[in-house]
Amino acid sequence: MTIHARALLFDNDGTLVSSLDSVNRCWTRWAVEYGLTAEDFARIELHGRPAAEIAADLLPAHLVPQAVARIEDLEVEDVADGGVGLLPGTKEFLAGLPAERWAVVTSATRRLAEARLGAAGILPKTLVAADDITHGKPDPEPYLLAARMLGVDPAECVVFEDAPAGLQSGRAAGMTTVALATTHRAEELTADLVVRDLSALSVLVTDAGVDIGVRA
Repeated sequence: MTIHARALLFDNDGTLVSSLDSVNRCWTRWAVEYGLTAEDFARIELHGRPAAEIAADLLPAHLVPQAVARIEDLEVEDVADGGVGLLPGTKEFLAGLPAERWAVVTSATRRLAEARLGAAGILPKTLVAADDITHGKPDPEPYLLAARMLGVDPAECVVFEDAPAGLQSGRAAGMTTVALATTHRAEELTADLVVRDLSALSVLVTDAGVDIGVRA
């Protein structure tokens, strides 16, 4: 199977970098500080959504701005303590891509995204973060904005995601979706292609765009 595209759009956490342990540490501490229980978290969708939307689902409105600032501080501090690392295949996959052919589209704030990407040695020319949009994933807005920034028709973009919310966002934007089974089981992910991680894929840049294949 070969997928043809003009631009590749990557989620960050769980797609390019491994930050799940960091996320669990920070959100657990945050939950204790705000008196939240596991049952509170169990009733809402967490992974792949902006922190501001998660906080709004869990806390009274007047506490949300302070709570969002607090979780951002905790997560940025955790990056400095070695809280992130590259996922398999990320370095090799991105190394073959021209800077104008790809973007990172993350539900994290720009400050947190740049901290995690920088710690992992990833320097995207184009980055869409939570600060840049009104409606986060699973809304299509983040991926549609990235396509606009790259000057590419959404139908010619491929989205790489590990979370159902992100895959839903990519589908709603009219893009081809590739799911990476790094944080969810393959059967939980709905996409045009499901693989274990980026190491399972090959990439070839041509004059017409980018060809993505599955390694034998």
